[in-house]
Amino acid sequence: MLFEYKALTKEGEARDGSIDALNRDIAIRSLQERGLTIVSISGGDKKPFWEIRLTWFDRVPNRDVVILSRQIATLFLAEVSALRVFRLLADESENVLLRSILSDVAQDIQGGSSISEAMSKHPSVFSNFYVNMVRAGEEAGKLNETFAYLADYLDRSYALTIKTRNALIYPAFVLSVFVVVIVLLLTLVFPRLTSILTEAGQDIPVYTQIVISISNFLVNYGIFLLVLLVAGGIWAWKFAATDRGKMYFGRLLITVPVLGGLTRRLYLSRIADNMYTMLSSGISIVRALEVTSTVVGNAVYRELLLEAAEGVKTGRSISEMFTGHKEIPNIMVQILKVGEETGELGNILKTLSNFYQREVNDSIDTFIGLIEPALIVGLAACAGLLLSSVLLPIYNLSSGI
Repeated sequence: MLFEYKALTKEGEARDGSIDALNRDIAIRSLQERGLTIVSISGGDKKPFWEIRLTWFDRVPNRDVVILSRQIATLFLAEVSALRVFRLLADESENVLLRSILSDVAQDIQGGSSISEAMSKHPSVFSNFYVNMVRAGEEAGKLNETFAYLADYLDRSYALTIKTRNALIYPAFVLSVFVVVIVLLLTLVFPRLTSILTEAGQDIPVYTQIVISISNFLVNYGIFLLVLLVAGGIWAWKFAATDRGKMYFGRLLITVPVLGGLTRRLYLSRIADNMYTMLSSGISIVRALEVTSTVVGNAVYRELLLEAAEGVKTGRSISEMFTGHKEIPNIMVQILKVGEETGELGNILKTLSNFYQREVNDSIDTFIGLIEPALIVGLAACAGLLLSSVLLPIYNLSSGI
């Protein structure tokens, strides 16, 4: 927002001008930091329509949170005060939403709140896991180490998530384009070709009749099929927001052929990495399990972790609570048991995290190496069969003339 101001310098000289700031408070603070005494300030309520931002689309990417954590760790290591840290980062941030959030955090800290309390008001950026890590760092007096841990963890998690997502984008894009092309062929091109065959009056092969039937169905009832698919998508989206839907899709995601093994290892890596990071910061096992359940990203594992937390409260071990669940491999249960017996659970979790991260990376590399030729061959075969089912009868017709 643009604010017009009138102010006095320390020498009593009159100054006026404009300043661009997120809100009135930030504008006033910025002017005061320049050594100006504000006489009046106005504006900021109206903006030209071409400058209006659609704030509901604003978000803070994970990459920005990773960089932010690294910057906070560096500034704390340099013994910069917490208030100064967040004011500096708010001024330097290029993301408007993040700049606003960091300014709010700085104001709350100035008002007497702890860093973790100030961050907890912004769950869209600072997750439950993040806030608990910061709270543990405050209690231990090791905020610089805590933010370094967070930066390392978020960096690993972000890299793994992005690699997994990118591995799925290519086949999804290719399949989507293929479906669109086939639908266009069946609705726009094939009806004209099949009219030639039907007018000729010769016998039509069975596979050609099947293709003609599919084409006629899409031409006559395609709009109803589209409406049905949209309605089904909306229903699935709403169903996925319910507890039952989250559990259903969560289980589907880890059991679907081919991709199920990859996503299962991704979640196991996330669980081990979260647990290791939190235990390394002095957070109790029960609290670590509870917090990890909120950030694991899968309803099946969330329920499993909450169940394990309740069991640990009654004196049972993590490995004992994980035993018998097919979502947790037996080898992981046995390794956790060794860690509990030797008192090296943190190091064991770090080893498991590294192991499953390598497994995910190897699986993604293998998947990418196989999916490209498989897609090319499969799609070429489908397109070839589809075209030949119509073009071969036409060729036979022209040959017989």
